[in-house]
Amino acid sequence: MQLAFVLYKYFPFGGLQRDFLRIALECRRRGHRIRVYTLSWQGEIPDGFDVRIAPVRALFNHHKYIRFQRWWQDDVRQHPVSRVVGFNKMPGLDVYYAADACYEDKAQSQRSALTRMSGRYRHFAAYEKAVFAPESSTRILMISALQQPIFQRHYGTPAERFHLLPPGISRDRKAPANAAEVRAIFRREFKLADDELLVLQIGSGFKTKGLDRSLKAVASLPGNLRNRVRMLVIGQDDPKPFLVQIKALGLGKQVEILKGRDDIPRFLLGADVLIHPAYNENTGTVLLEALVAGLPVLVTDICGYAHYIGDAEAGLVLESPFEQKALNHALAGMLQNPQQRVLWSQNALHYARDADLYSMPERAADIILQ
Repeated sequence: MQLAFVLYKYFPFGGLQRDFLRIALECRRRGHRIRVYTLSWQGEIPDGFDVRIAPVRALFNHHKYIRFQRWWQDDVRQHPVSRVVGFNKMPGLDVYYAADACYEDKAQSQRSALTRMSGRYRHFAAYEKAVFAPESSTRILMISALQQPIFQRHYGTPAERFHLLPPGISRDRKAPANAAEVRAIFRREFKLADDELLVLQIGSGFKTKGLDRSLKAVASLPGNLRNRVRMLVIGQDDPKPFLVQIKALGLGKQVEILKGRDDIPRFLLGADVLIHPAYNENTGTVLLEALVAGLPVLVTDICGYAHYIGDAEAGLVLESPFEQKALNHALAGMLQNPQQRVLWSQNALHYARDADLYSMPERAADIILQ
């Protein structure tokens, strides 16, 4: 079977992009041919992938997306496929992987009436409606149970078109048998003393992930504790606004921002706490990556996967509405209580052995190929 996968851009360190790649690789493993339509591709192209990059340009992104849409649909008419699987909302999809939250809900609740008069709003609203309207036939792969009723409230989408997937954490994120050795080597490499504590934040899109909140929390730590804390931030984004904040908070010697990288498992093993106070997050794959590595997590409940941290008793979940003082207090408490961190870590590893946190690509491929 010839399958077409459509996404605006591919780079190795995005959550949506990693999910796309794992699903496409699973379909290829089952013997199907993979064609990819995209505006840009960074990194290696897997064997057997036919990647077609759109030769379109535009001043505004939504104009570029319209041209991209027309381009790939023209190409599919000339070179037919059995299924079109999209990872961004747009017309013409047989299957949509719902990596993003409901745009219309955010537009109604978080944007002004003036914003909703813009061409940008009309574009994204129309593309979302093309997927979720009752008259559409697109099947929807949901990765957040929290989002389905929101889409249904705005569009009246029939329930039978939704398919809730389990998480799809890569098994290489699980703590290996030599986890203690990996941790020791990592901490020597980053010159972390035995009494120093490492706070880790991972995720592209620093603003959405709440990096500003995390920096304030580190800066608020009591002096004797703050002097023992280091923080590493990893992600693909412009660090400049946050470097300014780091300097203003006097954290220049304690916080380092690194670009996206492919050796995340050893960071998860080397750290003491993962912090993820996102403003909004459809799922939050990194939360489960930390869980299966045994790293305690501090997270806001707005994240779709935050409930796994609560279910596993593997850290702290902050309730909405967000309060900076609550985050500050929670981080200090976690860092000051090594016995509790050990318990959270043990709980996480036990939960990771029994829960289905890994089979998303297989289940997604089942639905795509039905």
